[in-house]
Amino acid sequence: QVQLVESGGGLVPAGGSLRLSCAASGRTISRYAMGWFRQAPGKEREFVAACTWAGATYYADTVKGRFTISRDNAKNTVYLQMNSLKSEDTAVYYCAGYYSDSAGYASRRGYEYDTWGQGTQVTVSL
Repeated sequence: QVQLVESGGGLVPAGGSLRLSCAASGRTISRYAMGWFRQAPGKEREFVAACTWAGATYYADTVKGRFTISRDNAKNTVYLQMNSLKSEDTAVYYCAGYYSDSAGYASRRGYEYDTWGQGTQVTVSL
C-alpha cells in the first residue's frame, strides 16, 4: 500500500513561488497516475494538475502556464512547482494517486484516486 506525504507549503506573497513535494512510501509509484488537488475554505475540492506514469501532464485552466507538475520515479516523488501565485491559490493542497495501465491518461476526477496524502497548506498574501 502506498502512503503519500506532502511538504513544501507555506506563506508566500502574491507573485511568489513555491514547490510542493509528495513523497511516496510503501511501494513504487512508477506505474501510478499522480495528481494534485486543492481545497479552499468553504469550497469543494478541485483538480489542479495530474501526470501519467509516462510523464504526460494535465492542468486546470486556472493554473495552466503558472504551475508545473513533474515526477521523479527514481525518488518516488511528485512535485508541483507553483509560480506567479495569486491570493485565489490559497488552499490546502493534496497529492493523490492511483495505479494505472494507461501511459496516456491521468484523471481529473478525485474519486478515481484511491490514495491521498494529508495535505499541505498554501497561503498567498496580498
